[in-house]
Amino acid sequence: MQTTTEAAEADAATATPSNREGETTVTVRCTGHVRTALDRSEFEYRFEGDTLREFLDALFEEYPELQELLIAESESESTAHGWAPTPEELPGTWRKNPVGEQTVAYARVLVNGRFNENQQGFDTTLADGDRVALVYPFIFCC
Repeated sequence: MQTTTEAAEADAATATPSNREGETTVTVRCTGHVRTALDRSEFEYRFEGDTLREFLDALFEEYPELQELLIAESESESTAHGWAPTPEELPGTWRKNPVGEQTVAYARVLVNGRFNENQQGFDTTLADGDRVALVYPFIFCC
């Protein structure tokens, strides 16, 4: 008969590691249209690599409808058209991802609660346990 310690050691020896080398596991949180498309609001996702770009490539390969839902293919798709005119010079420091790495208007990708363009864009490094939020709120107009 095995002791508790022996049983724990045997379990540890036969258990597969939670992550294989070169893989990262993140928590994905979804809102609005993304949540509707995936039919869930939160899940763990393991992918090969350690950047937001590699995460999105793997996720879009598995869920191709998300790429069209989130990523803008042109500058006009990423721009919200509002009622207020845009000033010639914007105050402060403004960063925008390059074309092809921008989200559609109103959709956003956050890493640990911060917009990806305020980090290193799609080259933002991800670590095990990071949170990636895919946000595309429902917008209603009267």
